[in-house]
Amino acid sequence: MANARGKASPNAHTQRRLFASSAGYCQNPSCSKKLFDEAGGTRFLIAELAHVFAAQDDGPRANAELSDEERGAFENLIVLCANCHTMVDKAPDAFPDLMMTRWKREHEHKLVELFGVRKFDDRESVRDVVEPLLIESRTVFEMYGPHIEEAQNPESGAAEQWKRKVLTIIIPNNRKVLSFVDANRHLLSDSEKVTKEKFRQHIDDLEAFHIEDARQDSSRFPVEMADIFKD
Repeated sequence: MANARGKASPNAHTQRRLFASSAGYCQNPSCSKKLFDEAGGTRFLIAELAHVFAAQDDGPRANAELSDEERGAFENLIVLCANCHTMVDKAPDAFPDLMMTRWKREHEHKLVELFGVRKFDDRESVRDVVEPLLIESRTVFEMYGPHIEEAQNPESGAAEQWKRKVLTIIIPNNRKVLSFVDANRHLLSDSEKVTKEKFRQHIDDLEAFHIEDARQDSSRFPVEMADIFKD
């Protein structure tokens, strides 16, 4: 997702923060494109970082008063699919800065719709939704997590692979699971309500560690979460 515009480009921390805020979906409200696609067994990124105010003075929605650092800041960037990025930059008058910042601000509400979050009348229906996501995340952890042997070798690339998997699979899955659990809290037992809040804190810690480079380790995934809504 990087580009070659010097200080007007976001640093690695800002890129991770931006991608996490997208939860893996284009932030144009009229586009539901996933930012990771798959073909022939290969998973690839189609996300692009678009500047609200251009990185350069002759670019779309240019604002000469901004410093390079301000142009590369989190607040001045939005995550789009390649098609939407081309569209907003080729027709900047149709996509002013206020519109693009509103897209970003309202993206969380859009995610609820994209996730198909709804209230159910029974626990089994909720379980059918969240179980595959929990299994996928667990599988990713077992295959690529920091406990595997390759992770001990700094030259193996395993650490970067794990970080990518966290950003592109685990964090989006976590957010989707939590959205469904929150929407169906009326079906939770008292102990599951506690588990849900432990899971929420785990998500916050995990994102802080992988996105904000917080020094402390994230809290562990609450093992009880694997059986949420399971009778």
